[in-house]
Amino acid sequence: MGTIYQSIEILSKEKGIDPQIVIDAVKDAMLVAARKHFHTTEDLVAAFNDAGALEIFGVKKVVESVQDPTKEISLEEAQRIDPAAQLESELRFQKPTEALGRISAQTAKQVILQKVREAERETIYSEYSGRVGELVNCSVKRIEGMDLVVDLGKTEARLPKKEQSKLENFSVGDRVRCIIRSVEKAGKNAGVIVSRGAPELVMRLFEQEVPEIYDNTVVIRGCAREAGERTKIAVISRDRDVDSVGACVGMKGMRVQSIIRELRGEKIDIIEFSEDPIVFATHSLSPAKISRVSIIDPNEKHMEVIVDDTQLSLAIGKKGQNVRLAAKLLGWKVDIKSEEEKRQEVETAMAALVPAGAPVSVLVDHGLEESIVEKLLEAGVGTVEKLGSMTPEELEAIPGIEPAIVQTILVAVNAYYAQFEQPAEIAEPVVEDQTEPLASASETEPLASASETEPLASATETEPRASASGPEDSAEPIAEQSSAEPVDVAGVEQKLEPGEAAAIAVADSEAPKKESDTIKNSEEVS
Repeated sequence: MGTIYQSIEILSKEKGIDPQIVIDAVKDAMLVAARKHFHTTEDLVAAFNDAGALEIFGVKKVVESVQDPTKEISLEEAQRIDPAAQLESELRFQKPTEALGRISAQTAKQVILQKVREAERETIYSEYSGRVGELVNCSVKRIEGMDLVVDLGKTEARLPKKEQSKLENFSVGDRVRCIIRSVEKAGKNAGVIVSRGAPELVMRLFEQEVPEIYDNTVVIRGCAREAGERTKIAVISRDRDVDSVGACVGMKGMRVQSIIRELRGEKIDIIEFSEDPIVFATHSLSPAKISRVSIIDPNEKHMEVIVDDTQLSLAIGKKGQNVRLAAKLLGWKVDIKSEEEKRQEVETAMAALVPAGAPVSVLVDHGLEESIVEKLLEAGVGTVEKLGSMTPEELEAIPGIEPAIVQTILVAVNAYYAQFEQPAEIAEPVVEDQTEPLASASETEPLASASETEPLASATETEPRASASGPEDSAEPIAEQSSAEPVDVAGVEQKLEPGEAAAIAVADSEAPKKESDTIKNSEEVS
């Protein structure tokens, strides 16, 4: 007996389960083996005797009238076996255990292992179910395909491939720090599942490296991660004198660099949290610079972010990674558009608001009857443009439209379009009138310059008086007058336009010829 109980004690300590669970497992195993061996359906009971041997008994109930002989026994027959037997009591019959062979022992072994395994799972579940999200230190025990089996001390845990980082490779015996992802009680993945790719791993590492987070001065409000690529973590300070981002970065980046080394070089963006979703979105999409953020639907948590054309690729990130992590961190649906895309979208929306054409009702002002307009509207012709593109045959196909009415419609449509063509015809003569004054001005300029020579004509009128005093005296005032004229013309040229000054210069060049002719005439008269 001591040997059996000693073995049970060793097994229970090794598996971390209650010894009574192992004892019950051994009893159940012996009963299963006995039923298979004896091929019976009667009730069996297993118990340890004083010598420590396991005995098997068949149990029958004492009744007055026997209905099932395998489970019941009459009172008279029971009293023959045991005089103290009474109604409704149970009578035990010992079964020979020596007859149980190798097959029965193998069956008992399987049952014991199954019962022990179930008890072990129950113990593990009760111990680790409350530790989900906790950071644990473990070592790689073995590699099963793409998964790793790690040793937690009391039990083993599984590190699936999907929970591993792309940047990491482990060998048997390596020490790793993992987060307890889940604990399964039954099923294919029964046991403890640990992870190296969960966002909680980064949060626990920050709690260990940053004292301000450990003492709750700085609070982590969210974390979004793509293992092996990039992590965005949002923090906020409860003390206005403490910089939340600076506390996480540390002096010369020492704190965050230790976490990056633990994650094998994974990039980490530390973002300041804000209750305002617009401000928080601006911070979350860093390092891209955001132009503006507009909330489309606050109930559905849908927002639109506009960035400069040069910042669009940076805001989206590699394969959409930056905006995807930002959306996870925000908990909002984020649409990113460039300034050019938004401008085109607004132009398209504005173009949609502009009516497609003038309504048919405007033709009433051009002689079309309202009854005809109603018939056109019933036929689906709502604009003048559509009406003008229809052929007479198509118009006659409309109910109530006769060939005479078609002619009336054409006249009204032509009158409508004629009002837009009339201003263009009137504008042509206006352009011609504007050019005529310029031509006349150029033609009259020599006349105006000719008027400047009037003093010379007046000088010829004084010729008789000058001839009386002699030919020499009469030539002097003319010479003085002709010498003074260019000075006056030069003064006029400074005030006139370049074209007018050129015309006056031409007139001045012709003036000396007239003066010489005048002198010759005066000499002949004398």
